[in-house]
Amino acid sequence: MLLHEILASAAADHADETALICPDPAAQLTFGQLEAQSAALAAAVGVRVSPGGRVAVLAHNRAEYVVACYGVPRSGRVLVPLNPRLHPQEWAEQLERSGAELVLAEPDLAEGLAERWDGPVVVFDAAEGWDALLAAGRTAPLPEGPSSDGELAWLLFTSGSTGRPKGVRLTHRSLVAGMRTTLARRPAFADTVFLTPFPLCHVAGAYQVPMHHLAARPVVVVRKYVPEQLPDLVTEFGVTSMSLAPTMIDALLAQDGAAELRGRLRSIGYGASPISPELLRRTADVLGCALNQGFGSTELSGNAVFLTAEEHRPELLSAAGRPGPGVELRIVDEAWADVPTGEVGEITVRAVQVCDGYWEDDKATAEAFRDGWFRTGDLGRLDADGYLYVVDRKKDIVISGGENVSAREVEGVLRSHPGVQEVAVIGLPDARWGERVCAVVVRSVAADRDEVGEAELVALCRSRLAGFKVPRVVHFVAELPTTGTGKVSKPALRQRFAALDEA
Repeated sequence: MLLHEILASAAADHADETALICPDPAAQLTFGQLEAQSAALAAAVGVRVSPGGRVAVLAHNRAEYVVACYGVPRSGRVLVPLNPRLHPQEWAEQLERSGAELVLAEPDLAEGLAERWDGPVVVFDAAEGWDALLAAGRTAPLPEGPSSDGELAWLLFTSGSTGRPKGVRLTHRSLVAGMRTTLARRPAFADTVFLTPFPLCHVAGAYQVPMHHLAARPVVVVRKYVPEQLPDLVTEFGVTSMSLAPTMIDALLAQDGAAELRGRLRSIGYGASPISPELLRRTADVLGCALNQGFGSTELSGNAVFLTAEEHRPELLSAAGRPGPGVELRIVDEAWADVPTGEVGEITVRAVQVCDGYWEDDKATAEAFRDGWFRTGDLGRLDADGYLYVVDRKKDIVISGGENVSAREVEGVLRSHPGVQEVAVIGLPDARWGERVCAVVVRSVAADRDEVGEAELVALCRSRLAGFKVPRVVHFVAELPTTGTGKVSKPALRQRFAALDEA
């Protein structure tokens, strides 16, 4: 199945039903309208961009963005979402690397790009911008489009949380497979109204829109995550489910209107990091809704491993879950041999939803793929029941005095303290040890902030961990910096606290 066929199928049977709601800028489209606009865009792009060429989008979440997610691949061209939070120079670099021939952009972002890129830009809201482009497309013939579902649909650059961003090649086949895998574990119902706050420039935001359209259900796409607005949005649009990172759930629970969502909000899907027992308890107390965890990545076209609502038992809270249908997992050692059950190794995945490698980067592709398996770069283990436990990023281990320290292991101990809401463990340069273990902690809103101190947390770690794993320093912060998908940005923490040490 091709991406635009999802929309065509929904429009054939549900043309007048709501497909998309965008509160800001305000827009609401039926399946029929979304189908018509995507067809017009496909025709317009077919005239202006060469077959297989790249079309970039530089914008925050809005209706035109969703139209582009369908329309550009429908034309046989490739969508390249750019992260609006990046520096303009980074936009220019990604445009150059992708060979983009056209950019669709918001006015303020287009201004920032103008000094660094001289290619054609269609500006949303401009007199001769988006509306003129669609008008031209309505009188132009539709291009031939993709010849198979193996053709490239989206080119998404990774967040760069572990290094230089890479262009991930997502085909129609891999994307649709990823959507079906998630729907099998996190189904949409006849009355589902789904809300996503994740940026459409990330797979976490982008794939969940057509995924719900595959079930012919409407999606509310908010421009940015503003927790103060969420209770009103749920009420106004009848939202029954959404996806949030744990940090976003915590912010939602702090809102005055959060308790009013009980009985309205049926489920929340979360990912990016494990959920603490304390946050799970508060979510149950305030919202009373089901929680579903997903483990995935851009390269996996979304989520591939799931911990369902029924599996959110205390003994499984540290698990990522079990693979979805059609997803195979292997845990391997450095010699590419399977490790015994319960032992830690690199997590590898084989599935139709796995990406088609990296854009014009044979070296990175060769390093990440072997014998049809994708090497996630995550360390983990499988238990006897097939549950996956993610131990750490393979490249994010703190090496102190020649010993490897799993940041996630230390984080797990600290997170068990009732006074800890969030925690990130990083390595900071150390003249003697190479690196020293540093914990950055957000105190729990339910705890007395003056009672939870460094000495207490160090003592907790010392009671459960080997000496070389115990944090040598604990910093307390109001919040942890995150990427656009809600993942904790450890590079930002390293930069901040390394600079503090040098001061």
